[in-house]
Amino acid sequence: MVHLKDLVRYLDDLLEVERFGDYCPNGLQVEGAASVGRLVCGVTASQALIESAIEAGADALLVHHGYFWKGEAAPIVGIKKQRIARLLEHDISLLAYHLPLDAHPVYGNNVQLAQVLGLNVEGSFGPAGNPAIGLYGRLAEPLSGAALAEQIGARLGRAPLHVGEAMAPVRTLAWCTGGAQGLIEEAVRLGVDGYLTGEVSEQTVHLARENGLHFYAAGHHATERYGARALGEHLGGHFGLEQRFIDIDNPA
Repeated sequence: MVHLKDLVRYLDDLLEVERFGDYCPNGLQVEGAASVGRLVCGVTASQALIESAIEAGADALLVHHGYFWKGEAAPIVGIKKQRIARLLEHDISLLAYHLPLDAHPVYGNNVQLAQVLGLNVEGSFGPAGNPAIGLYGRLAEPLSGAALAEQIGARLGRAPLHVGEAMAPVRTLAWCTGGAQGLIEEAVRLGVDGYLTGEVSEQTVHLARENGLHFYAAGHHATERYGARALGEHLGGHFGLEQRFIDIDNPA
């Protein structure tokens, strides 16, 4: 068992939350039991994940996507009320880390995705005003655009959208998990052969084509399953917690 305050303090320090200007509060979002012995981790604090955490007897739920986003209506009504009520009813704390979990050099979504896809990290990139969260580097060996799409699909269990010439080679790649299609122009400035993220916008396709860049939209959820899992495994070993990652399927 670990005291909730000690767990939160450790995570806040490990992920350096004070360095980030984010779209939501990072850290403890809903307070539950004072001590944590069983931890459930997942991508998004959906109703399905909450119910799974209840069934697993969790004292705390650790996610990448929590609540209280900027621009979101403040009243705790409807779905928000139902989710938070279930957490409070079962004394389950909700801990959420967004950009800090994307960026962490060991447990972050981007570095963990690199390990899954066999990418060699050479550096980081991102917009001004925040620590860099995206990464760039090289494939273990050059592949055609189509072959890389096939490899991504096999390793993530989800076929990506690929924009680019099927047989044109990919040697270097930039990537940023989730909804980071807006960073495509940063990838162009890096001079890489391709850019991978979770989502795609209409203008992204034109930017990729006009810059001769391979673009891969591999799924917001599919690209962000690995940070919370890795962080949970670390916490289990560090604090002696019983921990479990629960993947709630999401095709987006």
